[in-house]
Amino acid sequence: MTSSDTRDTALGAAPAPDRQQLSSLRVAAAIIALALGGFAIGTTEFVTMGLLPEIATGIGASIPSTGHIITSYALGVVIGAPLIVSLGARLPRRELAAGLVLALGVGNAVTALASGYDHVMFARFLAGLPHGAYFGVASLIAASLVPPDQQGRAVSRVMIGLSVGTVIGVPVSTWLGQSFGWRAAYWFVVAITVVTAALIMWAIPHVRGDKTATVRRELEALRRPAVLYAVATGMIGFGGIFAMYSYVSPLVTEESGLSIEAVPLVLLAYGVGSVIGSWAAGPLVDWSINRTVIGSFVVTALALVLVLPFAGSAAATIAIIFVVGLLGSMLSISLQVRLMRAAGDAEMLGAALNHSALNVANGLGALLGSLVISAGWGYRAPSLVGAGLAVGGLAIFLFSLWVLGRGAQRQRCDDIAPSPEQA
Repeated sequence: MTSSDTRDTALGAAPAPDRQQLSSLRVAAAIIALALGGFAIGTTEFVTMGLLPEIATGIGASIPSTGHIITSYALGVVIGAPLIVSLGARLPRRELAAGLVLALGVGNAVTALASGYDHVMFARFLAGLPHGAYFGVASLIAASLVPPDQQGRAVSRVMIGLSVGTVIGVPVSTWLGQSFGWRAAYWFVVAITVVTAALIMWAIPHVRGDKTATVRRELEALRRPAVLYAVATGMIGFGGIFAMYSYVSPLVTEESGLSIEAVPLVLLAYGVGSVIGSWAAGPLVDWSINRTVIGSFVVTALALVLVLPFAGSAAATIAIIFVVGLLGSMLSISLQVRLMRAAGDAEMLGAALNHSALNVANGLGALLGSLVISAGWGYRAPSLVGAGLAVGGLAIFLFSLWVLGRGAQRQRCDDIAPSPEQA
């Protein structure tokens, strides 16, 4: 599949509701329900970063060591996304989405009940398992509800729930965790998942599963070069954002001089940027996936480099965090749509693989950040590591465009070349 194929191919070819029979209000309600699931995921994924000092104190571990629970969640996403999607591809989409949301709730309940470092590590792994699979099925449901020229917007509206989670869910749950103990933040997520599952069952029409799907067919997507390059791009490049954001709480308190009470406001700035980025990503992706990815990487790398000279200024740090949130959402959505289109019949797996890739990046960024902090380089150092990762992701993406472009050119030459009999 060529790079142009990833832009021009329509999504949602598997069983879908009749678009002509769905009112615009019904489509909007369905997408809102799906976005609420993203809200729950965004809240549980990012609140750990805002509550890292409180969790570390609660389980008796250092901040760098506690940062490994972020890696544990990411590992759950990486393993769960392809596994659950491959095994569940034949299931009805609505019921699969609702079940995954409830599984997320169970993982957060286990986190809230866990005691000790090892138990919390396992609980966060469990909570991460349904993450990528949920976005895989939710993105495909959303794409199947709208015409092909609006599919980028539909996917971005589902993903905007994750961004709104960083705007509202993370600050609220961070405040709950600081006021009533860090476990309260995860109980908050449990409540959201119960409401979300009920709304999904009510708002989304029942659609039978794809009975032609097989585990082998789904996993065949992993042999497509366009898929593998896009996954590698996200795994490396998006790690730049998490290298900085995983340690945002100590960054703003130790380097920018803000109080711990200001951390939710800093997280709000990141979240507002994410919402704006998610909203803008829809039309940009429908216009050009490749240009959106390239531009997002370039600006992200520049913003992360600026942390080093400007972290001492609270206003400058907040502005940088806002920009990183904005570009991060645009990058995530553009890579997701590229993967869905590159994956062919395994669209749901393609969408899920994006979240596997981004959570490898999550774990990689948090791990590398903890290493430079433990080495005594300070809380600004992870941002420089992040800039390097962003440049690495951009290099992989540009290389993939060159390789896929050459492959497409060779294919066109083969198509028009005369046969030996004609020569």
